[in-house]
Amino acid sequence: MDKDWSDKNKEIQKLLSKEVTFGEAIDKLIEFRGELFQQITWIVEGYPEEAFYQMPFPGANGYHSKTLAYSIWHIFRIEDIVAHEMIAEDEQVLFRDDRLSKISSPIITTGNELEGEEIAEFSKKLNVRELYLYAKAVKESSDRILSHLQYKDMKRTFTEETKRKLVESKCVSADENAFWLIDYWCGKDIKGLIQMPFSRHWIMHIEAMQRIKNRLCKIARKGVDPVAICGLSCNHCFLGEWCGGCRTEYNTCSFATCSEGRICPNVKCCNEKNIDGCYECSELEVCNKGFFVPTNDGAGAAKAQSLFIRKYGKKAFLKVQTRLHEKYDFQKVQEILGQDYEEALRFLEENGQSVYSKTEKYSGDV
Repeated sequence: MDKDWSDKNKEIQKLLSKEVTFGEAIDKLIEFRGELFQQITWIVEGYPEEAFYQMPFPGANGYHSKTLAYSIWHIFRIEDIVAHEMIAEDEQVLFRDDRLSKISSPIITTGNELEGEEIAEFSKKLNVRELYLYAKAVKESSDRILSHLQYKDMKRTFTEETKRKLVESKCVSADENAFWLIDYWCGKDIKGLIQMPFSRHWIMHIEAMQRIKNRLCKIARKGVDPVAICGLSCNHCFLGEWCGGCRTEYNTCSFATCSEGRICPNVKCCNEKNIDGCYECSELEVCNKGFFVPTNDGAGAAKAQSLFIRKYGKKAFLKVQTRLHEKYDFQKVQEILGQDYEEALRFLEENGQSVYSKTEKYSGDV
Protein backbone atom coordinates (compact mmCIF):
# COMPACT_ATOMS: atom_id res chain seq x y z
CA MET A 1 0.00 0.00 0.00
CA ASP A 2 1.18 3.53 -0.82
CA LYS A 3 2.93 4.70 2.37
CA ASP A 4 1.52 8.22 2.29
CA TRP A 5 -2.02 6.93 1.77
CA SER A 6 -1.53 4.27 4.43
CA ASP A 7 -0.29 6.82 6.96
CA LYS A 8 -3.21 9.16 6.24
CA ASN A 9 -5.67 6.32 6.59
CA LYS A 10 -4.16 5.21 9.89
CA GLU A 11 -4.33 8.75 11.25
CA ILE A 12 -8.00 9.05 10.25
CA GLN A 13 -8.92 5.72 11.83
CA LYS A 14 -7.16 6.74 15.05
CA LEU A 15 -9.04 10.04 15.16
CA LEU A 16 -12.35 8.24 14.56
CA SER A 17 -11.88 6.31 17.80
CA LYS A 18 -12.25 9.33 20.08
CA GLU A 19 -15.30 11.55 20.39
CA VAL A 20 -13.19 14.66 20.85
CA THR A 21 -11.43 14.12 17.50
CA PHE A 22 -14.36 12.56 15.59
CA GLY A 23 -15.27 15.74 13.68
CA GLU A 24 -11.66 16.22 12.62
CA ALA A 25 -11.54 12.59 11.47
CA ILE A 26 -14.58 13.00 9.23
CA ASP A 27 -13.18 16.21 7.72
CA LYS A 28 -9.85 14.52 7.03
CA LEU A 29 -11.58 11.45 5.59
CA ILE A 30 -13.64 13.52 3.15
CA GLU A 31 -10.51 15.44 2.14
CA PHE A 32 -8.56 12.19 1.69
CA ARG A 33 -11.35 10.70 -0.42
CA GLY A 34 -11.14 13.78 -2.63
CA GLU A 35 -7.41 13.19 -3.07
CA LEU A 36 -7.97 9.55 -3.98
CA PHE A 37 -10.83 10.37 -6.35
CA GLN A 38 -8.54 12.76 -8.21
CA GLN A 39 -6.52 9.71 -9.26
CA ILE A 40 -9.65 8.25 -10.87
CA THR A 41 -10.41 11.58 -12.56
CA TRP A 42 -6.93 11.74 -14.08
CA ILE A 43 -7.25 8.21 -15.41
CA VAL A 44 -10.71 8.78 -16.91
CA GLU A 45 -9.68 12.08 -18.49
CA GLY A 46 -6.31 10.88 -19.69
CA TYR A 47 -6.74 7.49 -21.33
CA PRO A 48 -8.50 6.19 -24.45
CA GLU A 49 -11.66 4.09 -24.33
CA GLU A 50 -9.78 0.86 -25.06
CA ALA A 51 -7.74 1.28 -21.89
CA PHE A 52 -10.77 0.67 -19.71
CA TYR A 53 -11.41 -2.91 -20.84
CA GLN A 54 -7.81 -4.07 -21.23
CA MET A 55 -6.46 -6.66 -18.76
CA PRO A 56 -2.65 -6.35 -18.76
CA PHE A 57 -2.35 -8.74 -15.79
CA PRO A 58 -4.71 -11.61 -16.71
CA GLY A 59 -4.72 -14.38 -14.16
CA ALA A 60 -2.71 -12.40 -11.62
CA ASN A 61 -3.44 -12.83 -7.93
CA GLY A 62 -4.62 -9.39 -6.93
CA TYR A 63 -6.95 -6.50 -7.73
CA HIS A 64 -4.72 -5.49 -10.64
CA SER A 65 -5.96 -8.58 -12.50
CA LYS A 66 -9.16 -6.63 -13.30
CA THR A 67 -9.82 -3.72 -15.67
CA LEU A 68 -9.98 0.03 -15.05
CA ALA A 69 -13.72 0.13 -15.79
CA TYR A 70 -14.48 -2.84 -13.56
CA SER A 71 -12.47 -1.29 -10.73
CA ILE A 72 -14.49 1.93 -10.84
CA TRP A 73 -17.78 0.03 -11.02
CA HIS A 74 -16.81 -2.28 -8.16
CA ILE A 75 -15.59 0.48 -5.80
CA PHE A 76 -18.69 2.58 -6.17
CA ARG A 77 -21.30 -0.16 -6.36
CA ILE A 78 -20.09 -1.40 -2.99
CA GLU A 79 -20.09 2.10 -1.54
CA ASP A 80 -23.49 2.92 -3.03
CA ILE A 81 -25.05 -0.23 -1.55
CA VAL A 82 -23.45 0.18 1.87
CA ALA A 83 -24.09 3.93 2.11
CA HIS A 84 -27.75 3.83 1.09
CA GLU A 85 -29.15 0.37 1.79
CA MET A 86 -27.43 0.12 5.17
CA ILE A 87 -26.46 3.50 6.62
CA ALA A 88 -28.89 6.05 5.16
CA GLU A 89 -31.59 3.47 4.37
CA ASP A 90 -32.70 5.28 1.23
CA GLU A 91 -32.49 4.87 -2.54
CA GLN A 92 -29.17 3.97 -4.13
CA VAL A 93 -27.62 6.51 -6.51
CA LEU A 94 -27.59 3.91 -9.32
CA PHE A 95 -31.37 3.85 -9.40
CA ARG A 96 -31.80 7.62 -9.66
CA ASP A 97 -31.90 9.72 -12.83
CA ASP A 98 -31.80 6.70 -15.17
CA ARG A 99 -28.11 6.14 -14.33
CA LEU A 100 -28.12 2.39 -14.94
CA SER A 101 -29.37 2.87 -18.50
CA LYS A 102 -26.87 5.67 -19.14
CA ILE A 103 -23.95 3.51 -17.95
CA SER A 104 -25.22 0.58 -20.07
CA SER A 105 -24.35 -1.93 -17.39
CA PRO A 106 -25.92 -5.38 -17.79
CA ILE A 107 -25.68 -5.95 -14.02
CA ILE A 108 -26.59 -4.11 -10.81
CA THR A 109 -24.34 -6.21 -8.58
CA THR A 110 -20.86 -5.45 -7.24
CA GLY A 111 -19.30 -7.62 -9.94
CA ASN A 112 -17.59 -10.00 -7.51
CA GLU A 113 -19.13 -12.93 -9.38
CA LEU A 114 -17.34 -12.06 -12.64
CA GLU A 115 -14.06 -13.77 -13.55
CA GLY A 116 -11.44 -13.54 -16.29
CA GLU A 117 -12.83 -12.75 -19.73
CA GLU A 118 -16.23 -12.03 -18.18
CA ILE A 119 -14.68 -8.94 -16.60
CA ALA A 120 -13.28 -7.73 -19.93
CA GLU A 121 -16.57 -8.31 -21.74
CA PHE A 122 -18.51 -6.54 -18.99
CA SER A 123 -16.09 -3.61 -19.12
CA LYS A 124 -16.51 -3.20 -22.90
CA LYS A 125 -20.23 -2.63 -22.44
CA LEU A 126 -19.87 0.27 -20.02
CA ASN A 127 -20.10 3.93 -20.96
CA VAL A 128 -16.99 5.13 -19.15
CA ARG A 129 -17.99 8.79 -19.02
CA GLU A 130 -21.37 7.94 -17.45
CA LEU A 131 -19.67 5.45 -15.15
CA TYR A 132 -17.37 8.23 -13.96
CA LEU A 133 -20.33 10.56 -13.36
CA TYR A 134 -21.99 7.80 -11.34
CA ALA A 135 -18.84 7.30 -9.27
CA LYS A 136 -18.63 11.05 -8.65
CA ALA A 137 -22.28 11.17 -7.58
CA VAL A 138 -21.78 8.24 -5.18
CA LYS A 139 -18.73 9.88 -3.66
CA GLU A 140 -20.52 13.18 -3.15
CA SER A 141 -23.57 11.44 -1.71
CA SER A 142 -21.43 9.41 0.70
CA ASP A 143 -19.52 12.51 1.74
CA ARG A 144 -22.81 14.13 2.72
CA ILE A 145 -23.79 11.04 4.72
CA LEU A 146 -20.40 11.06 6.45
CA SER A 147 -20.66 14.74 7.30
CA HIS A 148 -23.97 14.14 9.12
CA LEU A 149 -22.76 11.20 11.20
CA GLN A 150 -22.14 11.65 14.90
CA TYR A 151 -19.74 9.82 17.15
CA LYS A 152 -22.60 7.91 18.77
CA ASP A 153 -23.49 6.44 15.36
CA MET A 154 -20.18 4.59 15.16
CA LYS A 155 -21.38 1.66 17.26
CA ARG A 156 -24.61 1.18 15.37
CA THR A 157 -24.92 -2.42 14.15
CA PHE A 158 -27.18 -4.19 11.67
CA THR A 159 -29.94 -6.74 12.02
CA GLU A 160 -31.29 -9.73 10.17
CA GLU A 161 -33.75 -7.32 8.59
CA THR A 162 -30.82 -5.50 6.98
CA LYS A 163 -29.55 -8.78 5.58
CA ARG A 164 -32.99 -9.57 4.19
CA LYS A 165 -33.19 -6.18 2.47
CA LEU A 166 -29.76 -6.67 0.91
CA VAL A 167 -30.72 -10.09 -0.40
CA GLU A 168 -34.00 -8.82 -1.81
CA SER A 169 -32.29 -5.89 -3.53
CA LYS A 170 -30.35 -8.41 -5.69
CA CYS A 171 -27.43 -5.96 -5.66
CA VAL A 172 -25.18 -8.72 -4.40
CA SER A 173 -24.96 -11.84 -6.54
CA ALA A 174 -25.94 -15.19 -5.05
CA ASP A 175 -22.65 -16.54 -6.41
CA GLU A 176 -20.35 -17.77 -3.63
CA ASN A 177 -17.68 -15.28 -4.72
CA ALA A 178 -20.05 -12.44 -3.91
CA PHE A 179 -22.72 -13.49 -1.43
CA TRP A 180 -20.28 -13.48 1.49
CA LEU A 181 -20.28 -9.68 1.27
CA ILE A 182 -23.66 -9.46 2.97
CA ASP A 183 -22.48 -11.29 6.10
CA TYR A 184 -19.23 -9.32 5.99
CA TRP A 185 -20.95 -5.93 5.90
CA CYS A 186 -23.62 -6.84 8.43
CA GLY A 187 -20.95 -8.13 10.81
CA LYS A 188 -19.56 -4.61 11.16
CA ASP A 189 -20.78 -1.47 12.86
CA ILE A 190 -20.80 1.94 11.16
CA LYS A 191 -17.20 2.56 12.16
CA GLY A 192 -16.17 -0.74 10.57
CA LEU A 193 -17.88 0.18 7.31
CA ILE A 194 -16.10 3.55 7.26
CA GLN A 195 -12.80 1.75 7.77
CA MET A 196 -13.28 -0.48 4.72
CA PRO A 197 -15.75 0.41 1.92
CA PHE A 198 -15.32 4.15 2.51
CA SER A 199 -11.53 4.27 2.71
CA ARG A 200 -9.27 1.21 2.66
CA HIS A 201 -11.25 -0.43 -0.14
CA TRP A 202 -10.67 2.69 -2.26
CA ILE A 203 -6.94 2.63 -1.60
CA MET A 204 -6.48 -1.01 -2.61
CA HIS A 205 -8.40 -0.70 -5.86
CA ILE A 206 -7.02 2.69 -6.88
CA GLU A 207 -3.49 1.38 -6.35
CA ALA A 208 -4.46 -1.55 -8.58
CA MET A 209 -5.76 0.90 -11.19
CA GLN A 210 -2.42 2.69 -11.12
CA ARG A 211 -0.62 -0.60 -11.79
CA ILE A 212 -2.97 -1.33 -14.68
CA LYS A 213 -2.53 2.04 -16.37
CA ASN A 214 1.24 2.00 -15.79
CA ARG A 215 1.49 -1.33 -17.59
CA LEU A 216 -0.77 -0.13 -20.41
CA CYS A 217 1.44 2.95 -20.88
CA LYS A 218 4.56 0.79 -20.91
CA ILE A 219 3.03 -1.48 -23.54
CA ALA A 220 1.91 1.51 -25.63
CA ARG A 221 5.39 3.04 -25.57
CA LYS A 222 7.18 -0.14 -26.62
CA GLY A 223 8.96 0.50 -29.91
CA VAL A 224 7.68 4.10 -30.10
CA ASP A 225 9.99 7.06 -30.68
CA PRO A 226 10.82 8.33 -27.15
CA VAL A 227 11.34 11.89 -28.36
CA ALA A 228 8.16 13.91 -27.97
CA ILE A 229 6.94 16.02 -30.87
CA CYS A 230 7.76 19.21 -28.96
CA GLY A 231 11.30 17.96 -28.31
CA LEU A 232 11.07 16.68 -24.74
CA SER A 233 12.38 13.23 -23.85
CA CYS A 234 9.64 10.82 -22.77
CA ASN A 235 12.36 8.52 -21.41
CA HIS A 236 13.28 11.12 -18.82
CA CYS A 237 9.94 12.81 -18.11
CA PHE A 238 8.46 12.69 -14.61
CA LEU A 239 5.21 11.52 -16.21
CA GLY A 240 6.89 8.35 -17.46
CA GLU A 241 4.62 5.96 -15.55
CA TRP A 242 1.47 7.91 -16.31
CA CYS A 243 1.98 8.79 -19.95
CA GLY A 244 2.40 6.78 -23.13
CA GLY A 245 3.73 9.82 -24.94
CA CYS A 246 2.22 12.06 -27.61
CA ARG A 247 2.94 9.49 -30.30
CA THR A 248 0.45 7.05 -28.71
CA GLU A 249 -3.20 7.05 -27.66
CA TYR A 250 -2.05 7.05 -24.02
CA ASN A 251 -0.97 10.67 -24.03
CA THR A 252 -1.47 12.40 -20.67
CA CYS A 253 1.06 15.17 -21.22
CA SER A 254 -0.16 18.41 -19.63
CA PHE A 255 -0.68 20.32 -22.87
CA ALA A 256 -2.72 17.43 -24.24
CA THR A 257 -5.03 17.06 -21.25
CA CYS A 258 -5.75 20.79 -21.05
CA SER A 259 -6.27 21.34 -24.79
CA GLU A 260 -9.35 20.94 -26.94
CA GLY A 261 -9.85 17.35 -28.02
CA ARG A 262 -6.87 16.35 -25.83
CA ILE A 263 -4.51 17.26 -28.66
CA CYS A 264 -1.43 19.30 -27.75
CA PRO A 265 -1.06 22.46 -29.92
CA ASN A 266 2.46 21.33 -30.88
CA VAL A 267 1.18 17.93 -31.98
CA LYS A 268 -1.70 19.48 -33.92
CA CYS A 269 0.61 21.94 -35.67
CA CYS A 270 3.19 19.31 -36.64
CA ASN A 271 0.48 16.98 -37.91
CA GLU A 272 -0.94 19.76 -40.08
CA LYS A 273 2.53 20.52 -41.45
CA ASN A 274 3.23 16.79 -41.88
CA ILE A 275 6.52 17.00 -40.03
CA ASP A 276 7.99 14.65 -37.39
CA GLY A 277 8.37 17.28 -34.69
CA CYS A 278 8.93 20.94 -33.87
CA TYR A 279 12.65 20.48 -34.52
CA GLU A 280 11.84 20.22 -38.25
CA CYS A 281 9.92 23.51 -38.29
CA SER A 282 11.51 26.68 -39.72
CA GLU A 283 9.40 28.80 -37.33
CA LEU A 284 10.68 27.12 -34.17
CA GLU A 285 12.70 30.08 -32.88
CA VAL A 286 9.67 32.39 -32.88
CA CYS A 287 6.99 29.83 -32.03
CA ASN A 288 4.70 30.55 -29.06
CA LYS A 289 2.43 27.49 -29.35
CA GLY A 290 1.85 24.81 -26.73
CA PHE A 291 4.99 24.14 -24.74
CA PHE A 292 6.58 27.25 -26.19
CA VAL A 293 4.00 29.70 -24.85
CA PRO A 294 6.02 32.32 -22.91
CA THR A 295 3.98 31.86 -19.72
CA ASN A 296 5.06 28.19 -19.51
CA ASP A 297 7.92 27.80 -17.02
CA GLY A 298 9.52 25.20 -19.28
CA ALA A 299 9.13 27.09 -22.54
CA GLY A 300 12.82 27.95 -22.89
CA ALA A 301 13.94 24.46 -21.91
CA ALA A 302 11.56 22.82 -24.39
CA LYS A 303 12.58 25.07 -27.27
CA ALA A 304 16.27 24.57 -26.53
CA GLN A 305 15.85 20.82 -26.65
CA SER A 306 14.09 21.00 -30.01
CA LEU A 307 16.88 23.19 -31.35
CA PHE A 308 19.46 20.74 -30.05
CA ILE A 309 17.72 17.89 -31.88
CA ARG A 310 17.64 19.96 -35.07
CA LYS A 311 21.43 20.45 -34.89
CA TYR A 312 22.65 17.11 -33.54
CA GLY A 313 19.92 14.52 -33.91
CA LYS A 314 17.82 12.47 -31.54
CA LYS A 315 20.49 9.97 -30.50
CA ALA A 316 22.78 12.73 -29.27
CA PHE A 317 19.87 14.44 -27.54
CA LEU A 318 18.84 11.32 -25.63
CA LYS A 319 22.44 10.70 -24.56
CA VAL A 320 22.73 14.24 -23.22
CA GLN A 321 19.44 13.84 -21.39
CA THR A 322 20.64 10.60 -19.81
CA ARG A 323 23.83 12.32 -18.67
CA LEU A 324 21.89 15.21 -17.10
CA HIS A 325 19.36 12.94 -15.41
CA GLU A 326 22.13 10.91 -13.82
CA LYS A 327 22.78 14.05 -11.79
CA TYR A 328 19.38 15.73 -11.52
CA ASP A 329 15.67 14.89 -11.60
CA PHE A 330 13.40 16.10 -14.41
CA GLN A 331 12.26 19.24 -12.62
CA LYS A 332 15.81 20.28 -11.76
CA VAL A 333 16.95 19.77 -15.35
CA GLN A 334 14.15 22.03 -16.60
CA GLU A 335 15.06 24.59 -13.94
CA ILE A 336 18.74 24.51 -14.92
CA LEU A 337 17.88 24.99 -18.58
CA GLY A 338 15.82 28.02 -17.56
CA GLN A 339 13.76 30.43 -19.66
CA ASP A 340 16.37 31.67 -22.17
CA TYR A 341 16.42 29.06 -24.92
CA GLU A 342 19.70 30.30 -26.38
CA GLU A 343 21.50 29.93 -23.04
CA ALA A 344 19.80 26.57 -22.52
CA LEU A 345 20.99 25.37 -25.91
CA ARG A 346 24.56 26.34 -25.06
CA PHE A 347 24.28 24.44 -21.78
CA LEU A 348 23.08 21.31 -23.61
CA GLU A 349 25.92 21.63 -26.10
CA GLU A 350 28.52 22.03 -23.36
CA ASN A 351 27.23 18.92 -21.58
CA GLY A 352 27.04 16.90 -24.75
CA GLN A 353 30.36 17.59 -26.44
CA SER A 354 31.60 14.04 -25.95
CA VAL A 355 28.45 12.36 -27.28
CA TYR A 356 27.87 14.10 -30.58
CA SER A 357 29.68 15.52 -33.53
CA LYS A 358 29.12 19.19 -34.23
CA THR A 359 28.94 18.42 -37.93
CA GLU A 360 26.14 15.86 -37.43
CA LYS A 361 22.77 17.03 -38.65
CA TYR A 362 19.31 15.85 -37.67
CA SER A 363 18.51 12.64 -39.52
CA GLY A 364 15.32 11.52 -37.77
CA ASP A 365 17.08 8.59 -36.10
CA VAL A 366 16.22 7.42 -32.59
